[in-house]
Amino acid sequence: MSSSQLESHTKVISKSKNWLLVLGIILIAANLRAPLTSIGPLIGTIRHELGISNTLAGLITTLPLLAFAILSPLAPKLARRYGNPTVLFGSMFLLIIGIALRSSFGIGSLLIGTVILGLGISICNVLMPSLIKESYPLRIGVMIGVYSVAMNLSGAIASGISVPLANQVGLGWKGALVIWILLALLSLFVWVPQLRHSHQQKDVKTSDRNESRTNLWKSSLAWYVTLFMGLQSMLFYVVVSWLPDILKNQGTSPDSAGWTLSIMQLALLPVTFIVPILAGRMKNQVVLVILTVTFFFIGISGLLFGNHTLTVLWAVSIGIGSGCSFSLAMMMFGLRTTNPHDAAELSGMAQSVGYLLAAVGPTLFGYLHDATNGWKIPLIVLLVMTVLMLIFGVASGRDRCIGNTNPQE
Repeated sequence: MSSSQLESHTKVISKSKNWLLVLGIILIAANLRAPLTSIGPLIGTIRHELGISNTLAGLITTLPLLAFAILSPLAPKLARRYGNPTVLFGSMFLLIIGIALRSSFGIGSLLIGTVILGLGISICNVLMPSLIKESYPLRIGVMIGVYSVAMNLSGAIASGISVPLANQVGLGWKGALVIWILLALLSLFVWVPQLRHSHQQKDVKTSDRNESRTNLWKSSLAWYVTLFMGLQSMLFYVVVSWLPDILKNQGTSPDSAGWTLSIMQLALLPVTFIVPILAGRMKNQVVLVILTVTFFFIGISGLLFGNHTLTVLWAVSIGIGSGCSFSLAMMMFGLRTTNPHDAAELSGMAQSVGYLLAAVGPTLFGYLHDATNGWKIPLIVLLVMTVLMLIFGVASGRDRCIGNTNPQE
């Protein structure tokens, strides 16, 4: 084989590996929302069949977030020791076990399986942005956009088809939830070729370990990013968990409520691709934060005070706000840090504390509904949260980096 033929062959192999990595990223991203959003439209059915309260039903969606909070700080340490690909592979295996167990028996297995799948998703949540930054340093905005679109598209589809799968297809709520194990198995299979690169990434992580000694827990900027992340997560998971019930309470049919939630998540898709690219090109992200919170405020106000015939419009507005805020939070990990080590640590901190805050949401709002016998007070609380999100978002969006200006930043 001539040198030119060898070079051409090498390029083909390189392109093949690159596309396999892109496909693996897309498939793993698709697994990070579908197992969670598929349960929202079925909460009423699960509550009825198992005879549980709204508060306990809210706990079903809260448990994965608690898992996110507990395991997120450990994810960067696991990646430095074993490499991103190996840790992500193990996380997908955990997800498969969790999905299977969640639909196996009664309330006990439902809760335990939910915790296990939450542990798997939590590691992927932290490491995927870091993997993208390592693999595509010059195209991080585009790849974060692809990652976000895949995640939210699968979430939208899962919300829309859960009730039809359970009722029209006759799978029941257990079958409608366990079907997502097929996507997880496919992702695991496609990810296998990446395992050979784990030792290379582990060596890079080891060399990066001493790049920074910044204590993020003492950084005000790190806390602004963390609280912005937490509030946007709390808003999203509260809406995903309870929007179908809110709409049914206002007279919407169960099928229509599920599809409205699906439409809300479809509204995420364009902005989750566009916003990371815009954020990366702007000097600061304050304007994007203000626009994001405005969409949230309009949508929630519409559900509370607006015409119920415009429900889809309110859902779309919330969806756009969710897409913008999630993408901004993902980008902040890189934009507000100066090296990959700090970026990974900030991701772990923000997703740990952030999801702990978000974990309170579904259970709290289920309790508020039970205590007030309605959704008015819970929706007012959501409006207050948007104001707090604006405050921390503006502070996060200013053009500065952690440890770059003064010790407290």
